[in-house]
Amino acid sequence: MPSVSLRSRFALYLDLIRWDRPAGWLVCLWPTLSALWIAADGFPGWHLLAVFVLGTILMRSAGCCVNDVADRDFDRHVKRTAQRPVTTGAVGVKEALALGAVLALLAFGLVLTTNAAAIAWSVPALLVAIAYPFSKRVISMPQAVLGIAFNFGIVIAFAAVQGAVPAVAWWMWLGNLFWVLAYDTEYAMVDRDDDLRIGIKTSAITLGRLDVAAIVAFYLLFLSIWAVALDRYALGAMLYIAIAGALVQVLWHWRLIRHRTREGCFKAFRVNHWLGATVFAGIAGSYLLRQLAAH
Repeated sequence: MPSVSLRSRFALYLDLIRWDRPAGWLVCLWPTLSALWIAADGFPGWHLLAVFVLGTILMRSAGCCVNDVADRDFDRHVKRTAQRPVTTGAVGVKEALALGAVLALLAFGLVLTTNAAAIAWSVPALLVAIAYPFSKRVISMPQAVLGIAFNFGIVIAFAAVQGAVPAVAWWMWLGNLFWVLAYDTEYAMVDRDDDLRIGIKTSAITLGRLDVAAIVAFYLLFLSIWAVALDRYALGAMLYIAIAGALVQVLWHWRLIRHRTREGCFKAFRVNHWLGATVFAGIAGSYLLRQLAAH
């Protein structure tokens, strides 16, 4: 019996950190890896690759624990979130926070294997991640706070490789902020009716009927800023082919969200990682081609 109980507890923890829904950490991972490749002028080495892949998964999982504790009284009134483990009481508040703390400490342990600059930047990254769930009570577009939290991967990647954060990192940071605003507004559109009823602030509510147009604009700003910021690296045709592929996906997203159905908006959010993966493939592929040409 104890083993069955242990297995069921482990299953609850996996549900708490959304293990079966990798879209949440994939949208963090692709811009982080893009920054890592740019910072390292190509493949960054297996050590840094492992640190940032595992660190992204761990920090997103820790963020889920904090988010579900902060939102537990709201989540029970939202169809999509009513059965989350903390909301139902299957996992206690202290238990969820303890799990989140362990996961964050493991991520910090990974950062400790890099350098002083990356370690220093990881502290504000953690503080913003903790603050995000509470921003929904006071800020009309809390998705911007989420963007700041998610974007620290870009900053820490440059710090880990170069020991500093150059201007291009901040341009990538700004561009990626618009991508987060795009996909998290799609996510917020799924729960708009419930959020209006319970008094949660979201970008989907703030933007109102401008939501679809704003999301398309956010996508275009993201891709435009990255295209201009990365132009000086002369990555060649592959990057621009990837950006063109991402633009085709923006059109797909517009088709999914234009009628504002829950299903369409939720699907748009869940497939967003393909857009980030496409841009990363253009960056990594460009460096790979350059390396092959040099040999």
